[in-house]
Amino acid sequence: MLSPLDWLLGLFSLDIGIDLGTANTLVSVRGKGIVINEPSYVAIEKKTRRPLAIGREAKEMVGKTPANIVAIRPLRDGVISEFDITEAMLDYFIRKAHEQTWVPVPRPRVVVGIPSGVTEVEKRAVYDATMSAGAREAFLIEEPVAAAIGAGLPITETHGSMVVDIGGGTTEVAVFSLGGIVISRSIRVAGDELDEDIVQYMRNKYNLLIGDRTAERAKIEIGSAYPLPEERTITLRGRNLVTGLPEAIEVSSIELREALAGSVSIIVNTIKEALDATPPELVADLMESGICMAGGGSQLKSLTERVAEETNIKVWLADDPMTCVARGAGRILEDYDNLRRLLVGLERGSTQH
Repeated sequence: MLSPLDWLLGLFSLDIGIDLGTANTLVSVRGKGIVINEPSYVAIEKKTRRPLAIGREAKEMVGKTPANIVAIRPLRDGVISEFDITEAMLDYFIRKAHEQTWVPVPRPRVVVGIPSGVTEVEKRAVYDATMSAGAREAFLIEEPVAAAIGAGLPITETHGSMVVDIGGGTTEVAVFSLGGIVISRSIRVAGDELDEDIVQYMRNKYNLLIGDRTAERAKIEIGSAYPLPEERTITLRGRNLVTGLPEAIEVSSIELREALAGSVSIIVNTIKEALDATPPELVADLMESGICMAGGGSQLKSLTERVAEETNIKVWLADDPMTCVARGAGRILEDYDNLRRLLVGLERGSTQH
């Protein structure tokens, strides 16, 4: 039960939706939209494990910290790997979302997105971390459901709809009808894997060791899933593994496409598998409404064209794909009575009532 003080603080706290991502954490506030979009990084002191910086400031420190400080990501593949540090990060973001209010200790209602393939233990960890970070009530929602709501898909209607949510740690594919998931696939191949592919490619082909942030920049600037109308190049700087000296190498978008080909194929094949398992009536609906792509990873150049060609279904990118999960999670509390059945329960995968 809530204490009278928590109840009072709760009256003045906000309803918030959180996309607790492997790469980025986004927070949406009821009535305001997205208020926070920061990297899921925490810089901690090695000995005491005390957080020194969180979010953008911590990401700036990656690969540049002195020996006594380490910048880490407390989530791996969309699930919590460092409980205390995730809790500190959530606490920081919840407080930051309340900066404009006068509440001294926020006690918000929070909806958090989780990957659809997670275990009961992993679900419980997210719930506990959210409660420990100051929520007065915490609800969980599967990320593809939140992404579909955020993208404006009519998932509660009889007409089938499909969403592909490519985040940092996981790719979620789901087909919906009548407010439920009919078919879902969750794989741990997403944005991070694509960065890793580029790091490995540069290492194997050019003996050049580059950092994750350099790889991510290359992926965003010239990475693609399909030949581009005009191929481009980028200069990547790193350390030559043979000489040990700094080196800069110009790489083309054709080479990067080759580097990304394996992971992109896995994502495309997962979408095809999900379609293969979808009942024919719903496939007919999908041919009409198309496949919606959401999540930061879906912004890889020409990925929508590639998926469209391989599935024979039109594919479209959601508006502001990166924020779909957070916006969808936030929407749940705005229309709680109608949407509460989409929330995930904590016991044996049942739904909350």
